[in-house]
Amino acid sequence: MNIKKILIIASSAILLLLLFFLLRKGETDFSQITVKVSRGTFNAFVFSSGQLESEKSESINIPEKLKDRNLRIWELTITHMVDEGTLVDSGDYVATLDHTAVEEQIKLAQDEMDRTLSEFEDSKIDSNLNLSNQRDVIVNARLDQAEKKIIMEESVYESPSIQKKASMDMDKAKRRLEQEQKAYVLKKQQEENRVDRKYISYRQVLERSQELKKLFNSLEINAPKAGIITYFKFPWGEIIKTGSKVGPYNSVIATIPEMTNLISRTYINEIDISKVKVGQNVKVGIDAFPEKQLSGQVIAVANIGQAMPNSDAKVFEVKIKIFEKDKELKPAMTTSNAIEAGSFADTLMVATDAIFENDSMKFVYVGKEKPVKQIVWLGDENENTVLVKKGLKADDVVWLTEPANAAELKLAGIDIYKEIKKEKENAKVLAEKERQEMLKKQPETIPAAGQGQMMPGMMQVK
Repeated sequence: MNIKKILIIASSAILLLLLFFLLRKGETDFSQITVKVSRGTFNAFVFSSGQLESEKSESINIPEKLKDRNLRIWELTITHMVDEGTLVDSGDYVATLDHTAVEEQIKLAQDEMDRTLSEFEDSKIDSNLNLSNQRDVIVNARLDQAEKKIIMEESVYESPSIQKKASMDMDKAKRRLEQEQKAYVLKKQQEENRVDRKYISYRQVLERSQELKKLFNSLEINAPKAGIITYFKFPWGEIIKTGSKVGPYNSVIATIPEMTNLISRTYINEIDISKVKVGQNVKVGIDAFPEKQLSGQVIAVANIGQAMPNSDAKVFEVKIKIFEKDKELKPAMTTSNAIEAGSFADTLMVATDAIFENDSMKFVYVGKEKPVKQIVWLGDENENTVLVKKGLKADDVVWLTEPANAAELKLAGIDIYKEIKKEKENAKVLAEKERQEMLKKQPETIPAAGQGQMMPGMMQVK
């Protein structure tokens, strides 16, 4: 009985202790979370998302025949294409181009070939008739000359005037014969050229018809090597797929990337692009494999920005070479890139979560017991911390959450705000000055005559 009482009393005591600790824990104020400003080495990073691509790839192009301008086919539609990511072997089927468009051209070429062949045959008949008539003219001229010769020989017994007239007729007949003979040579050359032109036209149409038939038989596209099929993407985002049009001016249908040479293609906003340089090291994460972290290096930074869709912001293309090789990596996988933009020794830094901002300034809450809203001038940042140029000192205590009475707190550091504003204004003035200097260096355009320029000797009438 005594043991039972002891157990009941002990259980009650333990229960009371548990209730005490639970109630005490519930009364803890978690809103007041603070951190100290530290001094040390700061590593700046520029973060961006990218996409895996092969640095070297084999292009799958349209048939070589389609690049022939004589075929007069400027584009064909892809009627079918294997899915992106399909693993193919050398010679395997990849895509089919529209046969209907080529069939139509073959029919038109056949009609044109029949027409040119008919014209060629007609030209030969016409040439034979024209030359035959010319030969008859020469025969008649030769007979006329013989006749005039007989008359001239018989005129020896006539008066001198008749003899002279007979001699003149003989000369005329002789010249006419010579002219007709020369005309025949020219006429023959003319007819031969005309027939040759008709034959050349026929041969051109015949050859075009033959090449179109060869093209028709090569409209099924096969892989040039083994690998993974990747759809070809234009810089502006359009993708070549089933239904897309290809031709001599956009000849690539798909690519087979070489997975041993990978890059991450990313785009950095114009605010951060000045921090990115060729040769900087990069930590590359693969979204599909969170446990993987690869090393890379910036190998190219675009000099010209491009506008983001539906936005006025500009971005610059950056290519990051990936050093490791991994069989699990696939083209178009999303990467998380952390570009090492620089390292700063012995500098002030504070947790990023401690920074608050409104439309015009950034500030922190300093002081554990009586916090003050302090304006700060910040520098580069990484995933956890941000550099502090002015407004804080080492070991200052800053809040990670906003105090309950934040709206009542006084604002300190107005001089820092004015300094930041002045530097921004100076930067604008400097940029405008540089722009004006560049405009002065550009050659002036001389207006053309008739566009407001007074020419010498002209009078201006008012």
